Amino acid sequence: MKKKSLTGQKVICFNRKASFNYFFYDKLEAGIVLKGSEVKSIRDGKVNITDSYGVEINGEIFLINSHIPLYRQSSYNNHDPKSERKLLFKKKEINKLIGKINQEGLTIIPTRMYFSKGKVKVEVAVAKGKKLYDKRETKKRRDWDREKRRIFRKINK
Repeated sequence: MKKKSLTGQKVICFNRKASFNYFFYDKLEAGIVLKGSEVKSIRDGKVNITDSYGVEINGEIFLINSHIPLYRQSSYNNHDPKSERKLLFKKKEINKLIGKINQEGLTIIPTRMYFSKGKVKVEVAVAKGKKLYDKRETKKRRDWDREKRRIFRKINK
């Protein structure tokens, strides 16, 4: 019997708000420390990372404010939905991230969460917040692109 290869990635959740609110400078993949009931809940696809961010606590990076709801079939050993979750980076990457956060005023934002070869991974971005005028420019460009597509669609018919 032929063995199946697990090369694909199944996206669990995507932080669409992040690209509107932040400029991304660098994207990294990180593992995440989870309990069994958290993994079961993630497999149901009910995760929210929209308002979450990464912070440095005692030389480690933690994901704050991510919401993984309670797993209904789990009993006494269920997890806290809003707890801090440790991100797994190499020591070199952690030092680089801490330096960028402290010096340049950047922040760590999760952009998507996915399964890779059966493990839960988080793609985080080193990002800087957009100003109001940058957001307006993004909105204008998006509206103009939408309008162009409509015009070309009418012309091609």
